[in-house]
Amino acid sequence: MRMQLLAIGTGVLLSSLALAETPVAPFGELDATIEQAIEAGAAPGAVVLVGQGERVLYRRAYGWRSLSDPREPMTEDTIFDFASLTKVLATATALMVLVDEGGLSLEDPVSKWLPDWAGSDKAALTVRQLATHVAGFAPDVDLEAPWVGRETAMRLARETPLAAPPGERFIYSDIGYFVLAAVIEQAAGVPFETFVTERVLRPLGMNDTAFSPAQGLRSRVAPTEPGVERGVVHDPTARRMGGVAGHAGLFSTAEDLSRFARMILAGGSLEGVRVLSPEAVGVMTSTQTPSGMQQRRGIGWDIDTAFSTPRGERFPIGSIGHTGFTGTSMWLDPDSGAYLLLLTSRLHPDGKGDVRSLRKQAATLVARAVLDEGAGQASGGGGGSAKVAPGNTP
Repeated sequence: MRMQLLAIGTGVLLSSLALAETPVAPFGELDATIEQAIEAGAAPGAVVLVGQGERVLYRRAYGWRSLSDPREPMTEDTIFDFASLTKVLATATALMVLVDEGGLSLEDPVSKWLPDWAGSDKAALTVRQLATHVAGFAPDVDLEAPWVGRETAMRLARETPLAAPPGERFIYSDIGYFVLAAVIEQAAGVPFETFVTERVLRPLGMNDTAFSPAQGLRSRVAPTEPGVERGVVHDPTARRMGGVAGHAGLFSTAEDLSRFARMILAGGSLEGVRVLSPEAVGVMTSTQTPSGMQQRRGIGWDIDTAFSTPRGERFPIGSIGHTGFTGTSMWLDPDSGAYLLLLTSRLHPDGKGDVRSLRKQAATLVARAVLDEGAGQASGGGGGSAKVAPGNTP
């Protein structure tokens, strides 16, 4: 039935969707947890999608997309600034497409593809070190001085002193990923955005995913902080680079992200279209950081680090995921085929939202429903919308 749940006194629209009469039991607590987080100001709204293999087990939109006048309710097709999810969706995946084809190697030094880095103290940094955040780069370049342009960003990356010797420490770094995008561009022989679009997004049917959403789609974009136009990337470094960068810049939806998750869980293909080989997916999703390093990362993917809050308390070590500063997150369990997508725009309207606790709670509840109680029970064997069918880290 069509129903609208209104939190009296707060004016928070919690849902306006086609819902079952009562939420399917394993996900009723998930509903309550998300609604309580919205009421507490963690984020103005959210979209959640839970799947297992090819089945969507649960999908629902909550709260508000925009709190500006007039307010806009959240919808399942809302487009979010994915922030650092760009690293795994675009950059790491494009990298492994090239590795699959023999276009480059994870052991290639940066200077092979960026000749102006030869002779610098970063010339011998490897593609693998960039992709696993152990190259020694600082988290970001200096944003105090005014600068614009990709060339300036690359110069700053080349000239900024390393924060640690290569290979010795895990330091989550945006620098490493926009440098990696430049390497991909040189190896592919086409602009980074073009390669990502043609070799990853379009083959997967991710038609609502782009670095700069078309004007006709911007009414569906969830706003972030005041002063940042809808459809313009929030990340200041990516914004100064023109909106296309290896560390941030993608905008997308829960549906498109679900298609990407299904491709990874299926070993690199979706609906008969192969994007990556099973071997490439295996490399991406297994530990690639140096042996003995406590922080464990794959190529792009988080496995077990200080940023692994979205794993919750039930998904096992060996499951994978990533977060975005704007409030987006995903977590996948290759063993069970289960995945959780939790998309928010926590920075709207005042930059003070915080979804770290919500990510952990949601993942714990989903893992309990899918892994402990079983996907068959969670799905109810039925179909529908709201939907049952066959922090803040970077």
